[in-house]
Amino acid sequence: MIPESFVQELLARVDVVDVVGRYVQLRKGGANLLGLCPFHNEKSPSFTVSPTKQFYHCFGCGAHGSAVGFLMEHTGASFPEAVRSLASTVGMTVPEEPRSPRQQAADRRRKEEVNRHQQILDTAQAHYLRELKGSQSAIRYLKQRGLSGEIAARFGLGWSGTDRRGLAAVFPQYEDTLLVESGLVIEADDGRRYDRFRERIMFPIRNARGNLIGFGGRIIGKGEPKYLNSPETGLFSKGHELYGMWEARAGIRSEGYVLVVEGYMDVVGLAQHGLSNAVATLGTATTPFHIQKLLRASNKIIFSFDGDKAGRRAAWRALNTCLPLVRDDVSMRFLFLPAEHDPDSYIKEYGAEAFKATAAEAMPLSRFMLDELASRHALNEAEGRAACAHEAKPLLALLPEDTTLRIQIEREFAKLVQLTPEELDQLMATVPVPQAAGAEPGLQPVERVAGPGQHAGQDEPPGFMDVPVFDDEDYSAYAPAIMVNDTAVHSTPAGGRPGHGRNASGKARSVTPMAKRLLRLLLAHPELVSGLGDQQLEILEHGPHLVLVRELIALANMTGARHAGALLQAAEPGSDLESVLATLTPELLDQEDLPHPQIEWNDALQRIELEAIKAEQSALVEAGLRDDASRKRYQELTRRIALVNSVTSHQMR
Repeated sequence: MIPESFVQELLARVDVVDVVGRYVQLRKGGANLLGLCPFHNEKSPSFTVSPTKQFYHCFGCGAHGSAVGFLMEHTGASFPEAVRSLASTVGMTVPEEPRSPRQQAADRRRKEEVNRHQQILDTAQAHYLRELKGSQSAIRYLKQRGLSGEIAARFGLGWSGTDRRGLAAVFPQYEDTLLVESGLVIEADDGRRYDRFRERIMFPIRNARGNLIGFGGRIIGKGEPKYLNSPETGLFSKGHELYGMWEARAGIRSEGYVLVVEGYMDVVGLAQHGLSNAVATLGTATTPFHIQKLLRASNKIIFSFDGDKAGRRAAWRALNTCLPLVRDDVSMRFLFLPAEHDPDSYIKEYGAEAFKATAAEAMPLSRFMLDELASRHALNEAEGRAACAHEAKPLLALLPEDTTLRIQIEREFAKLVQLTPEELDQLMATVPVPQAAGAEPGLQPVERVAGPGQHAGQDEPPGFMDVPVFDDEDYSAYAPAIMVNDTAVHSTPAGGRPGHGRNASGKARSVTPMAKRLLRLLLAHPELVSGLGDQQLEILEHGPHLVLVRELIALANMTGARHAGALLQAAEPGSDLESVLATLTPELLDQEDLPHPQIEWNDALQRIELEAIKAEQSALVEAGLRDDASRKRYQELTRRIALVNSVTSHQMR
């Protein structure tokens, strides 16, 4: 039996878009990707894949599931075969035997270690923020660079301090090995320790979920290196991450493209002038993983490089990385600023509108490729044209064969070197298809752009729930029930496994609007489960219509699922929970993540608690409040209502 923990780890590492994209031609459709359903015949695409929630759903035939489920349904593979196939694409080995208690303990320790790494980085970030407030030299530097306090706060800029062991102030156990493993502390050969970052403006680096995974530091005085990144850790890999991607989400949607620059200061400098769609590589050449992430953010990428020789060399390397990932519905362009300018200095001197106008005239990938090849050879002589063709052949071979863009580029290149298209085809037939430097098997270009109804310039929508905000008098709330399989019945007996099987009658359970709201929240944000406190669990335990919510919480805790696709995979087929989750998947596809899901969750639970309190008060009133104990209890409940309402009002402010 394959351990559930391995399946969940696998689903956290593979991308359902990559898996589906090998079999289905996908195109952008709001925040998701659309294609013709492979499970039924259709002429208009109703098959949708969510890159953020990691599942697919067909609005035509109802097919849905995770990356594992897609392989099983589409290829006919068994569950173990599908898992092994996916594992091989990400370098994982499927455990063939049940894991021993010692191995299970090791898994738990690893999970705890990852959580501890995250806590350490968060603690360091809080320290850097406090240090910035107390450092006049750091504040002066940021002002000299033209950055406001608002921009510094938006990007979480901090100050490392100047002390060699400054982090010892917030980490009393400075000798803890996790400080070294997290990249915050360096241990010298003689065993002495010191902070990695000193006298630097600190730039927190976040992943696609907004979690802090590392830091970049920019020295403000003399010294080298000017920029310093966190080392490779269990959470952070320079070749996979882009600085500013989390902060640029709304700007990318607003501007309609993502701008790739070379430094942190370029990103924040552009944002200071209202151009909030820039991201930066982290001191490394552009990798296929970077391109993959960029294509999920937008179907238009503009690389901005300095106009000097170093900038053009960097642009050429980026072009080589892009070639295997181009698509006919994707635009990749290259912007070369004057040699004396970088994006930050250019926008300061000429302004945002001038920068946007320059970006609008950025050179398309095809033009840059052909012009660069032409500039390297003497095309007025046969030897030069032959040498140009020799250099171009492996580059042309990198282009996907099924794209119109490849045909167009090959035709233009043939004219450039005075060949007919047929002659170039003959030359290309002898070229083995090379793999781009750093490319990984299975990488597929994908797209993710703003969803329908999301207007330019808006940040994340305030909420994706389709349930209204109820006033107190509307809290009849729990009914009418939403039917699953056209039947509403009682809950299962206590003691059943989470998400496994149905109730005693064999029929589906009822799902009230509030339960549906909570289920949808948990499905979209499984991380909420880890933050549940005893009081919230008690509220859920006493909710008569929240059985499925409790089952989903138990399932998330048991499996460690990290996204909606993983929860769908973990739910027992045929169970009430699996049926209800299947009805919710279409609603999630056009809904982006909440900026503050915890607040939405807390609000829902407070409403549940208020309803329970009012129900108890009604029972006391119906009984006549005949004794001191009942009257005292009624007063306690009244005070509790006031407290809960005050907390709710504070959160809304």
